[in-house]
Amino acid sequence: MVLMRSLVFNALFYLNLIGLMLLGLPCLLARRHTIQALARIWARSSVWLLDQICGTKVEFRGLHNLPAGACLIAPKHQSFFETFALFLEAPDFTFILKRELTFIPLFGWYLQRSEQIAIDRSQGGNALADATEQGRRALAEGRQLIIFPEGTRRPVGAPPRYKTGVFRLCEELGATCVPVALNSGLFWPRRSFMRRPGTIVIEFLEPLGAGLEKRIFMETLETRIETATQRLVNEALGRDPALRAGATPHHGAATA
Repeated sequence: MVLMRSLVFNALFYLNLIGLMLLGLPCLLARRHTIQALARIWARSSVWLLDQICGTKVEFRGLHNLPAGACLIAPKHQSFFETFALFLEAPDFTFILKRELTFIPLFGWYLQRSEQIAIDRSQGGNALADATEQGRRALAEGRQLIIFPEGTRRPVGAPPRYKTGVFRLCEELGATCVPVALNSGLFWPRRSFMRRPGTIVIEFLEPLGAGLEKRIFMETLETRIETATQRLVNEALGRDPALRAGATPHHGAATA
C-alpha cells in the first residue's frame, strides 16, 4: 500500500510542478513576489497531496522564534521536502543554492527570476564572498536568507557535518540566525521514492544573535539543531517503530 501510494504521489507531485511552471510562464516577466506566490501554491498543493495520498501531515513548531522581516534561517537538511515546505513560513525567501540548479530547464529560470542566490562552489572563498554580497542586499530588503549549514542532505542518524559558511555569513551580515530542526528524512528519505505516513515536524529554534565567537557559534548551532532533531526523530519513532528501518544509527547526536 505504501509503495502504491508513493508512486501515485510522485507522479502527481511532478505533474503538478511541471503544470504550474508552464501555466506560470507569464510570471517570469513579473517581480519576484509574483514568482514566490506561485512557489507557495506549489508548496501548499504538494503538502495537500502528501496528506491526501500518503497520509503524511506537516506540523510547524516554534514559529514565535522566527522574527518578522530579515533574518538568516539555518535548517537541518534531510530531504527535498524542506526545500519547498519552508516557502510556507518565509514570506520573502532567498535560498543560497548551488549554481547547477539554475541550469535546469524551466525550474532554473524561476530560481533566477525569484532572485535566489546561486553560487559556484568550485570557486571556494570567492563563492562565499559573492553569497555575502548578495545576502547583504537581500537582508536590506527584509528578506529571509536560507542556508543549509551542512550544505547537502544527510540521512537520518548520520553524523553531522556542519560547515562554517553560516557563521561567516552571520558575522559579515550581522544577522540573527534561526536554527531549524526537523524529521522529514523519516517520511521523505533522500534518494528514495517512498513517502511514508506520519507527521513531518519542522521546528524553528531559539535564535542566535550576531557577535558570537566562531567556536561558540558553531557548537551552539550544531547542538541546538542536532538535539532537537533527534528529539523529533525519537518522537516519530515512538509513534511508529516501523520508521526505524529508514533511520541509521546516530552516534554523535544527543537524545531527548
